[in-house]
Amino acid sequence: MDPIHNPFAPSAGRRPPELAGREDILSSAKVAYQRVMRDRHARPMMLLGLRGTGKTVLLNEFKRIGETEGLLVSRIEAPEDASLARLIVPEMRKIMRSLSGIEAAKQYAVRGLRGLQNFASVFDINAAGIGIGVEGASEPEPGLADSGDIQFDLPELFENLGKAAQAANKAWLLLIDEVQYLNSEDLSALIVSLHMVSQGNLPIAFAGAGLPQVAKLAGEAKSYAERLFIYPPIGPLDRAAATDAIEKPIVNEGALVSSDAVGRIFEATSGYPFFLQEWSYHAWDAATGPEITLADVENIHETVIQSLDDGFFKVRMDRLTRAETEFVAAMANLGDGPYAISDVAQVLKRKTQSLGPARASIIHKGMVYSPEHGQLAFTVPLFAEFMRRQYGSINKSSNRRK
Repeated sequence: MDPIHNPFAPSAGRRPPELAGREDILSSAKVAYQRVMRDRHARPMMLLGLRGTGKTVLLNEFKRIGETEGLLVSRIEAPEDASLARLIVPEMRKIMRSLSGIEAAKQYAVRGLRGLQNFASVFDINAAGIGIGVEGASEPEPGLADSGDIQFDLPELFENLGKAAQAANKAWLLLIDEVQYLNSEDLSALIVSLHMVSQGNLPIAFAGAGLPQVAKLAGEAKSYAERLFIYPPIGPLDRAAATDAIEKPIVNEGALVSSDAVGRIFEATSGYPFFLQEWSYHAWDAATGPEITLADVENIHETVIQSLDDGFFKVRMDRLTRAETEFVAAMANLGDGPYAISDVAQVLKRKTQSLGPARASIIHKGMVYSPEHGQLAFTVPLFAEFMRRQYGSINKSSNRRK
């Protein structure tokens, strides 16, 4: 079929043509933001899921919903070893400057800009121009958000921004992607800040997204995090939702897809959204039309696998050292997981205790996580299959990685 009209375009964070199976969570977000705009509490949300399940897509949808509902929205992504202070200062500056132009909110916004100036200075962030053009914002106020401890200073900034937004009959929505990359001190400061604005009934909403370990990391940072957040799991689509994700875009382009073809794509992808898009994209291009058939899907199998191996999977493997590659190859040799660390040690002919540094490094790189004590699992769906295809055995992986 004509590739120009192919409705599928698999890419990181890109909204699929049919966002199926996520209606409940999108509805919950809309209700939450409407509540916040009416000075009613809405619990912060933390989306948890593996790579390729659509967490980033949902955060982008939250941004769109928030803006439609009239919230002031900030969206940031935490890279590895990110400093939350550096990430959040430009966003808070933008919001507080906006609120400073509203007379009823000016007092709080100006004080917030002063605090932000102090905060930026003490954390060695380029603070040039934070208060320029806002009367009174550049006047010093010692003792405001300048202790150098982000767990004390960030809540003060949140409080001033929240009071300014409340005075202006506005609300702020903060969205953070890749939360697992925040260090424990920054995550703790974020949790304290959200807890404080919740207690003060200030109009600040939050949604984050990260790998499954984020719930554990949040609980370790602050014990009350499990009561502060809701943690919607973002997993693979069921058969009905996957059918909608595949079939509706095709039908909307005036083409058809057989139920057998849909079933085969679902089987091959286990319902994971990114893989559904990848398989559907290639199936469209391979089909002669006007219907994508089971034969079309079977014919593209090797093409899709090669595309995923060379792109989606390989870019993650390239981040690992030789020792780390051997570690994850040992996991894959045990099946599809989760894996007992003692079993991995046995495959590698090592003592369990000696695996600690490699395990910690691979977790830090976002390749694996610990679903339970003493266990590991891959954060990338179908990654074990990739490892077995590419590396086969421990000896093979040792020879190929340098």
